[in-house]
Amino acid sequence: MTLPPIAPVLAVLGLALTLCACSPLTAFATLTPTDPASRQGQGLAYGAEPRQKLDVYAPAGGAEAAPVAIFFYGGSWTDGRRQDYGWVGRALAAEGFLAINPDYRLYPEVTYPDFLTDGALAVAWAVDNAARYGGDPQRIVLIGHSAGAYNAIMLGLDDSYLRDAGVDPARIRAVAGLAGPYDFLPLEGRTTQAVFGAAGDLAATQPVHQVRSGAPPVFLATGDSDTVVLPRNTEALANALRQNGVTVETEIYPDLGHAGVLLALSRPLRGRAPVLEEMTAFLKAQARNGPEVTVSVAAPKNAEPLPGRGLP
Repeated sequence: MTLPPIAPVLAVLGLALTLCACSPLTAFATLTPTDPASRQGQGLAYGAEPRQKLDVYAPAGGAEAAPVAIFFYGGSWTDGRRQDYGWVGRALAAEGFLAINPDYRLYPEVTYPDFLTDGALAVAWAVDNAARYGGDPQRIVLIGHSAGAYNAIMLGLDDSYLRDAGVDPARIRAVAGLAGPYDFLPLEGRTTQAVFGAAGDLAATQPVHQVRSGAPPVFLATGDSDTVVLPRNTEALANALRQNGVTVETEIYPDLGHAGVLLALSRPLRGRAPVLEEMTAFLKAQARNGPEVTVSVAAPKNAEPLPGRGLP
């Protein structure tokens, strides 16, 4: 297979970084070609805290009862902003999802498990408001990369966070984790020690120890060249899921590193691995096949846009 050249992309990023004081990810988000989609909401509040905001993307032609995809970005639970991942939201929207990109609180403002609480509140917002943007709140899928994959997987496996937020866990039809840390005890790095070290039960912080029968189907992907979050994390979680009878699809892509699995979702680098195609095919199939959910009709909550720093 001939991979698309990455050198031109890197050259453009290098020029952008020379001309402006911004991070590589911000430069990529600003300059990379994106998929046709419509941003329907920017800086919408799902809670009272400054970082409890989200953006909404819909297919270019509009959405009607579309499955809802909530994407959690990574950043070691210490960094990240939703504005740098609009290209992911647009990629998911172009695949037929109503895509939601939430921010969540980070260390040192919070530690485990507060970012999971935030994630559950973002899901609750989707349940209450997705329909007004053309989404089906009965068919929600969770997606994440790196630390965001941890968040997504934990919300899918430990349903106490969703229940505490007033969400029926049956609404979660599937979960996708890209290059996520799922089995990282003992805590070795300063960041993980700071974020998770105060937990009363360290084993309970690990997704591999939260696997249960009846959990939603899971798509797991990583690159065999990932040296940041080793592929053994994906393999360990996949084995635990299979042992508990949970539907799981695992993809280990050759010659992709930690960021490469995520960047393969973008238009310029999509040809390097079929991450978007295979992930969305799995999620769509599970969204079609899930159980019926009892729906209670309620007025939308926190749906008015607030000032945000979203990219055009």
